[in-house]
Amino acid sequence: MGFILNLETATTNCSVSLAKDGKVIAIRENNTPNYSHAEQLHVFIEECLVEAGIKPTNLDAVAVSKGPGSYTGLRIGVSAAKGLCFALNIPLVSIATLKSMASQVKENYDLIIPVLDARRMEVYSVILDTNLNELRPTEAEVVDENSFLSYYENTKVHILGSGAEKIKNLLTHHNLSFNTECVPSSKEMAVLSFEKYKIKDLEDVAYFEPYYLKDFMLQTKKK
Repeated sequence: MGFILNLETATTNCSVSLAKDGKVIAIRENNTPNYSHAEQLHVFIEECLVEAGIKPTNLDAVAVSKGPGSYTGLRIGVSAAKGLCFALNIPLVSIATLKSMASQVKENYDLIIPVLDARRMEVYSVILDTNLNELRPTEAEVVDENSFLSYYENTKVHILGSGAEKIKNLLTHHNLSFNTECVPSSKEMAVLSFEKYKIKDLEDVAYFEPYYLKDFMLQTKKK
């Protein structure tokens, strides 16, 4: 038996799920452009525990979405996860944000490309097969008319996520389909985190850091 608390804060969706043996038994999430993670995350954690009728000491592990994504969102999620792991002396599991998002796809495609907006014409992306195996690692890239060309010329490709709108406006091909509304959720983390927990694929709580992929840029308002 394994009770795992899953935290997803890499994007605008603040999402918390509690899972038992990989099956979600309680979930709270709110997708808002205002990034209310700091206010909502710990409230959602408490509500999930109360709904499931378990105490924090019953948890076997905490899983956190490791990125890439929002710098601030990732910091909030990872800080909360590490704090719980330290306090409860339980292991930390990290889940790749893009892979978790790709697991939402249920239709039949040859390839899945989850993409997250990374400012201007840049996106974070990874190329996956239908079993979520990486065919190309995660990259931050500027999209143009030739993006992903070698992947969709002869195969059906599904592109999903907040960065899909940029690509949809550039690429038109009968092998491409898009979902611009998809956001990462802790619901899909449940199976992935339980699988990693079972094989003891764990993180060092003291040294774990989010996968930012590129440096944080502080933006200031112009006077």
